[in-house]
Amino acid sequence: MEAIAAEVRPEGETGAGYAGRIFRQIQHIIDDTGGQAGGLIRVLQQAQGLIGYLPEPVLKTISRDLKIPLSEVYGIVSFYHFFTMVPKGRHVIQVCLGTSCYVKGGEKLLASLKKDSGLEPEGMTSDRRFSLETVRCLGACALSPVMTVGKDIHKKVKPSDIKELLSQYK
Repeated sequence: MEAIAAEVRPEGETGAGYAGRIFRQIQHIIDDTGGQAGGLIRVLQQAQGLIGYLPEPVLKTISRDLKIPLSEVYGIVSFYHFFTMVPKGRHVIQVCLGTSCYVKGGEKLLASLKKDSGLEPEGMTSDRRFSLETVRCLGACALSPVMTVGKDIHKKVKPSDIKELLSQYK
Protein backbone atom coordinates (compact mmCIF):
# COMPACT_ATOMS: atom_id res chain seq x y z
CA MET A 1 0.00 0.00 0.00
CA GLU A 2 2.93 2.35 0.66
CA ALA A 3 3.99 1.98 -2.99
CA ILE A 4 0.61 3.24 -4.19
CA ALA A 5 0.83 6.14 -1.74
CA ALA A 6 4.16 7.23 -3.17
CA GLU A 7 2.97 6.72 -6.72
CA VAL A 8 -0.34 8.57 -6.67
CA ARG A 9 -0.49 11.05 -3.82
CA PRO A 10 -0.81 14.72 -4.63
CA GLU A 11 1.75 17.23 -3.40
CA GLY A 12 1.55 17.65 0.34
CA GLU A 13 -0.10 14.27 1.04
CA THR A 14 1.99 11.74 2.91
CA GLY A 15 2.35 8.02 3.29
CA ALA A 16 0.07 5.07 3.60
CA GLY A 17 -2.73 7.17 5.10
CA TYR A 18 -3.38 8.66 1.68
CA ALA A 19 -3.37 5.25 0.00
CA GLY A 20 -5.67 3.85 2.66
CA ARG A 21 -8.12 6.68 2.08
CA ILE A 22 -8.04 6.09 -1.68
CA PHE A 23 -8.62 2.35 -1.27
CA ARG A 24 -11.52 3.02 1.14
CA GLN A 25 -13.08 5.36 -1.42
CA ILE A 26 -12.64 2.73 -4.15
CA GLN A 27 -14.21 0.13 -1.86
CA HIS A 28 -17.18 2.47 -1.36
CA ILE A 29 -17.51 2.84 -5.15
CA ILE A 30 -17.45 -0.95 -5.55
CA ASP A 31 -20.02 -1.42 -2.78
CA ASP A 32 -22.30 1.12 -4.52
CA THR A 33 -22.50 -1.10 -7.62
CA GLY A 34 -24.41 -3.70 -5.62
CA GLY A 35 -22.99 -6.38 -7.88
CA GLN A 36 -24.88 -5.02 -10.89
CA ALA A 37 -23.81 -6.13 -14.34
CA GLY A 38 -21.89 -3.38 -16.11
CA GLY A 39 -20.52 -1.99 -12.87
CA LEU A 40 -16.91 -2.51 -13.88
CA ILE A 41 -16.68 0.45 -16.27
CA ARG A 42 -18.37 2.76 -13.77
CA VAL A 43 -15.98 1.64 -11.02
CA LEU A 44 -12.96 2.11 -13.30
CA GLN A 45 -14.13 5.59 -14.32
CA GLN A 46 -14.66 6.70 -10.75
CA ALA A 47 -11.37 5.18 -9.55
CA GLN A 48 -9.51 6.95 -12.35
CA GLY A 49 -11.32 10.16 -11.39
CA LEU A 50 -9.94 9.84 -7.85
CA ILE A 51 -6.35 9.14 -8.79
CA GLY A 52 -5.97 10.39 -12.35
CA TYR A 53 -5.02 6.97 -13.70
CA LEU A 54 -5.38 3.27 -12.86
CA PRO A 55 -2.28 1.79 -11.23
CA GLU A 56 -1.92 -1.98 -11.02
CA PRO A 57 -2.75 -2.29 -7.28
CA VAL A 58 -6.07 -0.51 -7.92
CA LEU A 59 -6.89 -2.82 -10.83
CA LYS A 60 -6.12 -5.87 -8.69
CA THR A 61 -8.36 -4.57 -5.90
CA ILE A 62 -11.21 -3.91 -8.33
CA SER A 63 -10.76 -7.36 -9.90
CA ARG A 64 -10.77 -9.11 -6.53
CA ASP A 65 -13.69 -7.20 -5.02
CA LEU A 66 -15.92 -7.34 -8.10
CA LYS A 67 -14.95 -11.01 -8.60
CA ILE A 68 -13.97 -10.32 -12.20
CA PRO A 69 -10.81 -11.92 -13.64
CA LEU A 70 -7.89 -9.50 -13.75
CA SER A 71 -7.47 -10.30 -17.46
CA GLU A 72 -10.98 -8.98 -18.11
CA VAL A 73 -10.27 -5.79 -16.13
CA TYR A 74 -7.04 -5.25 -18.12
CA GLY A 75 -8.96 -5.96 -21.33
CA ILE A 76 -11.45 -3.18 -20.58
CA VAL A 77 -8.74 -0.72 -19.51
CA SER A 78 -6.66 -1.37 -22.63
CA PHE A 79 -9.66 -1.30 -24.99
CA TYR A 80 -11.15 2.07 -24.03
CA HIS A 81 -8.88 4.99 -24.83
CA PHE A 82 -10.13 7.11 -21.94
CA PHE A 83 -8.62 4.72 -19.40
CA THR A 84 -4.94 5.03 -18.63
CA MET A 85 -2.49 3.10 -16.48
CA VAL A 86 0.08 5.87 -16.83
CA PRO A 87 0.08 8.97 -14.61
CA LYS A 88 -0.84 12.17 -16.44
CA GLY A 89 -0.03 15.77 -15.69
CA ARG A 90 -2.70 18.21 -14.52
CA HIS A 91 -2.88 19.44 -18.11
CA VAL A 92 -2.64 16.97 -20.98
CA ILE A 93 -1.14 18.43 -24.16
CA GLN A 94 -2.02 16.70 -27.41
CA VAL A 95 -0.07 17.55 -30.55
CA CYS A 96 -1.69 16.51 -33.81
CA LEU A 97 0.57 14.64 -36.22
CA GLY A 98 -2.04 13.98 -38.88
CA THR A 99 -0.95 14.72 -42.44
CA SER A 100 -1.99 18.38 -42.53
CA CYS A 101 -0.61 19.19 -39.08
CA TYR A 102 2.59 17.26 -39.74
CA VAL A 103 3.20 19.08 -43.03
CA LYS A 104 2.46 22.45 -41.42
CA GLY A 105 4.78 22.01 -38.44
CA GLY A 106 3.48 19.45 -35.95
CA GLU A 107 6.95 17.92 -35.56
CA LYS A 108 8.38 21.37 -34.83
CA LEU A 109 5.84 21.79 -32.02
CA LEU A 110 7.07 18.53 -30.47
CA ALA A 111 10.69 19.66 -30.80
CA SER A 112 9.85 22.95 -29.08
CA LEU A 113 8.04 21.19 -26.23
CA LYS A 114 11.05 18.93 -25.74
CA LYS A 115 13.53 21.81 -25.83
CA ASP A 116 11.60 24.24 -23.61
CA SER A 117 9.85 21.89 -21.17
CA GLY A 118 11.76 18.63 -21.47
CA LEU A 119 8.53 16.94 -22.58
CA GLU A 120 8.65 13.77 -24.62
CA PRO A 121 5.57 12.06 -26.06
CA GLU A 122 3.92 9.98 -23.31
CA GLY A 123 6.03 11.86 -20.77
CA MET A 124 5.28 14.29 -17.98
CA THR A 125 7.04 17.34 -16.58
CA SER A 126 8.80 16.80 -13.25
CA ASP A 127 6.29 19.08 -11.51
CA ARG A 128 3.40 16.98 -12.95
CA ARG A 129 1.95 20.12 -14.51
CA PHE A 130 1.90 18.82 -18.10
CA SER A 131 1.95 15.52 -19.91
CA LEU A 132 2.30 15.11 -23.66
CA GLU A 133 0.55 12.87 -26.15
CA THR A 134 0.68 12.70 -29.90
CA VAL A 135 -2.51 12.06 -31.83
CA ARG A 136 -3.18 11.20 -35.46
CA CYS A 137 -6.00 13.68 -36.02
CA LEU A 138 -7.94 16.23 -34.00
CA GLY A 139 -10.37 16.93 -36.84
CA ALA A 140 -9.28 20.52 -37.35
CA CYS A 141 -7.12 20.20 -40.45
CA ALA A 142 -7.97 23.68 -41.74
CA LEU A 143 -6.48 25.10 -38.53
CA SER A 144 -3.22 23.16 -38.60
CA PRO A 145 -0.93 22.75 -36.88
CA VAL A 146 -3.24 22.12 -33.94
CA MET A 147 -2.60 21.20 -30.34
CA THR A 148 -4.88 20.90 -27.35
CA VAL A 149 -4.25 21.59 -23.70
CA GLY A 150 -6.98 19.80 -21.82
CA LYS A 151 -10.20 20.70 -23.64
CA ASP A 152 -8.78 23.90 -25.14
CA ILE A 153 -7.97 23.75 -28.85
CA HIS A 154 -5.13 25.95 -30.10
CA LYS A 155 -4.96 26.58 -33.84
CA LYS A 156 -2.13 27.50 -36.19
CA VAL A 157 0.37 27.14 -33.37
CA LYS A 158 3.95 28.18 -33.98
CA PRO A 159 6.82 26.85 -31.87
CA SER A 160 7.45 30.42 -30.70
CA ASP A 161 3.86 30.55 -29.30
CA ILE A 162 4.17 27.53 -27.03
CA LYS A 163 5.89 29.05 -24.01
CA GLU A 164 3.34 31.87 -23.69
CA LEU A 165 0.45 29.52 -24.46
CA LEU A 166 1.44 27.12 -21.67
CA SER A 167 1.95 29.94 -19.16
CA GLN A 168 -1.86 30.25 -19.01
CA TYR A 169 -2.12 26.83 -17.35
CA LYS A 170 -1.21 26.70 -13.67
